[in-house]
Amino acid sequence: MGGFLSSLLGGDAATAAEYPPSTEPSRVLEFHSADRWRLHFNSAKQSPKLMVIDFSAKWCGPCKMMEPALRGMADKYPNVDFIKIDVDELSDVAREFGVQAMPTLVLMKQGKEIERIIGAKTAELESKINKHRELPKFAA
Repeated sequence: MGGFLSSLLGGDAATAAEYPPSTEPSRVLEFHSADRWRLHFNSAKQSPKLMVIDFSAKWCGPCKMMEPALRGMADKYPNVDFIKIDVDELSDVAREFGVQAMPTLVLMKQGKEIERIIGAKTAELESKINKHRELPKFAA
């Protein structure tokens, strides 16, 4: 699914240097069951927290290049939920989100898509995370 497109979409050259491999467990949640994903997604609709969903595939080169950056951003932004979904494993979920190329990164708040990035674009992803990560301030 989208292998040709993902091969055309290069990555940011600085990814490996900017986000070195971590020995800590990843804060990126991986889902291997559509039912478990739906439970998580439905509960996330109640939260104002930003959610970044990484639709990727094991065979996708640009996806592999993004992995250290996603792990690094998950550590850097603990107030953001990072999710990884393998498009081959959960193809029905990928279809629901209209994923046609990998990686596709979907930024959501309260169950609504607010941004989408296609390709291994770490700088763009971090910029959009910074734009949307703040939780709303409540009036006193």
